[in-house]
Amino acid sequence: MSLEYQIIDHTADLGIVVKAHSLENLFINSAKVMIDLIIQGDVKGKTEVREIVIEGKDFPDLMVRWLGEILYLFYGENLIGSSIKIKSLSWSRIKACVEFVEFVPEYYEILREIKAVTYHRISVEKIGDIWETMVVFDV
Repeated sequence: MSLEYQIIDHTADLGIVVKAHSLENLFINSAKVMIDLIIQGDVKGKTEVREIVIEGKDFPDLMVRWLGEILYLFYGENLIGSSIKIKSLSWSRIKACVEFVEFVPEYYEILREIKAVTYHRISVEKIGDIWETMVVFDV
């Protein structure tokens, strides 16, 4: 499956717009796009499975917190999300089962460092039949 996304150029930031046919796929694809921006290499398999539960005040806040957790697990624990299944998703809570592989520098190339997921211009909205999010990363 090919990910549909657009990179938005900014001086110290990197923004993306991700579109999906469902809200669940929007959250899944946004995490995959973020990983795709950080590393180069085919992310397959699993060395660990975790259930991740994130709470937020609305969909945009939930998106920032969700991506922030995936980002933390990469930098803090050297884990790359390889497969994501959403168990439940509401306007204030996401529960997902995520399979991870260990980051091995010999296998993956770091393309860019993403320092943080920001609230700058964050949006999650349904436009017609398509869900869309805009996320800006601090690089």
